[in-house]
Amino acid sequence: MGLTIAALALLLVLFYLMSSIKIVRQGYQYTIEHFGRYTTTAAPGFNFYPAFFYRVGRKVNMMEQVIDIPGQEIITKDNAMISTDGVVFFQVLDAPKAAYEVSDLYVALLNLVTTNLRTVMGAMDLDETLSKRDEINARLLNVVDHATTPWGVKITRVEIKDIRPPRDIVDAMARQMKAEREKRANILEAEGSRASEILRAEGQKQARILEAEGRRESAYRDSEARERAAEAEAKATLVVSEAIAAGGTQAINYFVAQKYVEAVGKFATSPNAKTILFPVEATQLIGTLGGIGELAKEALASTPEKANRPGNVTVPRT
Repeated sequence: MGLTIAALALLLVLFYLMSSIKIVRQGYQYTIEHFGRYTTTAAPGFNFYPAFFYRVGRKVNMMEQVIDIPGQEIITKDNAMISTDGVVFFQVLDAPKAAYEVSDLYVALLNLVTTNLRTVMGAMDLDETLSKRDEINARLLNVVDHATTPWGVKITRVEIKDIRPPRDIVDAMARQMKAEREKRANILEAEGSRASEILRAEGQKQARILEAEGRRESAYRDSEARERAAEAEAKATLVVSEAIAAGGTQAINYFVAQKYVEAVGKFATSPNAKTILFPVEATQLIGTLGGIGELAKEALASTPEKANRPGNVTVPRT
């Protein structure tokens, strides 16, 4: 009988000791309550708290956690209805506060983020909500982190996953984007045409300048040629005048006959002349040719006299 009572007492002691040992896993902290009142926090590892006097109050996860924010219907500042969802990353820094300052930490965080999400995005236009996600995330992080500080919670990140405008607004935005791109394309095409016209005008300008310079150079050359032709004509006229003064009427007949023969030659070589009519008499032409012969005789007779004059040198022909 005594052995039985001793065995039962030993079993009770072993059971009491086993009930007093608390093994806390890594990443968790347990709050220890003494007759229902918080006294201390059990760290990860082996802990011994007498049973029936102390018990584990809350098992608090100290690792970083994530809460998925379900889709929310939000009205923006310009009365556009959008749907959005997101995620919140948080970590408990103070286990007693997370256990006893708020009734249900996860529900409280979810409701807090949802209401502030509506507040932040409802104060912005549709274009701002679509283009300023970083600003929305930063504002939500600042507001929610400040609100959860008494709970011993640190909000590490708040991210908006998706923003879904209504279908009609999406179609309007697509048309606006298409119109904007067509506008930019037209502007670029107009600028290209303008640059092309400018280059073409510059080319035409340079061509006109070069053409004007060519005409000026040509006019200068023509005037120089006419000047030289006039000088030659003047010298020829002077020579003819001297010849006429020295030879009398026979020299005049010679030059008239020379021009006459040249004119008749031009009539003969003209491609349009098939028949030539001479409104002159044959005796006049014969008389003219006779005058030319007389001039030739006088020229041959006067050549030896000029050669015998003092100061004249006769150059023999080779």
